[in-house]
This record gives sequence, C-alpha cells and structure tokens, in this order.
Amino acid sequence: MTATKLVSPAIWAMLAVLAAGAAQAQCLAPEVQEKLKKHVEQLSSWSTDPQIVAAVKAYNANPPAEAKSMTNERWATLKVLDPAVRSLTRNSLAQYLKSKKDRTIAECFVSGADGGKVAFLAKPTRWSHKGSEKHEAPLAGRIWYGPVEVDESSGVQQVQVGLPVLDGHKPIGSIVIGIAVSELD
Repeated sequence: MTATKLVSPAIWAMLAVLAAGAAQAQCLAPEVQEKLKKHVEQLSSWSTDPQIVAAVKAYNANPPAEAKSMTNERWATLKVLDPAVRSLTRNSLAQYLKSKKDRTIAECFVSGADGGKVAFLAKPTRWSHKGSEKHEAPLAGRIWYGPVEVDESSGVQQVQVGLPVLDGHKPIGSIVIGIAVSELD
C-alpha cells in the first residue's frame, strides 16, 4: 500500500499548506524553518486524533455553563489555581495532551468552534481566540503560523502553530501548539 493511501485526504490538504505557512516564521534561519515544517507535519495527525475530535465535538454540542459566561477580561483575573482553570488542565483531554507532549511543545491549547477552551497544558493568556487568525485560519481548514516570539504564559521562545480539529473533513475547532524553537532537532 502506498503512503498516499495510508494518509487521509484531509491530512494531505493540510500538508500542502505547510510550505507556505512555514515561510510565515520568517525570522528563523532556513534550516530551522525546515525543522519546524517537518515537526508540524508530524503534529498534523492531532487534527484527526479521535480523542481530540471527540472532546471538541462534545464541547461544541454542550459547552459548560462557565464557558458560556467566560470573557477574556474575566479570564485574565483568574489565577492558575482557580477551579475553572484547573478543570481544563485536569480533564481527560488535558491528560491526553500531556501524554503526547514532548520537549518541543512549550504550550498547547484546544478550542471549540466558539474559541472557548476545551483543554490546555497551562493557562493560556486568553480564554477565547475567536476573531484571531490562530483560531480562524484553522476553522477555515488552514494551518496558521505565528511569528517567533517569547510567549507570555510559558516564557519560551516559540512559534505558535494553529491546526484545525477535523470531524471528517469539516473543521470544528482549533489546536494551537507553541513549538520551542531551541528544541527543534
């Protein structure tokens, strides 16, 4: 069986935009851009991972009451030990993400279609990224690359990459992964 028969058409479509997206991380040396591109190719399987898809589908179908009333302003006032924050670092999807995390992943958060958080490794700066490219590009089925930055929440120099969560071929949410530039092999 050929590789093209083993990989879904949705994954091939995402891989097709990788080359263009990697160029957005323009501040990186060409060899680091290539390493980033290869790493994102590996991470793209998260888009169709059954546990991630199931958690986002469940969130979209019935967001928790606190998610419906959460705002970015209120989120900014919450401490990392707040029960609302802790629940999203301890739910089954967060535990699953922790099991998949390697040294290259500085941060990771999964959002539902409305931009609200489904799970994360550590409290992100914003509750909702609705309206921002890191969420909207994946909801349109595209991979998004951010600039090289020092992340506020992790303190690590990273490139954020936004991947769609796909139910079949339909984007239903987003996964943003902060990739630590210094850890790329």
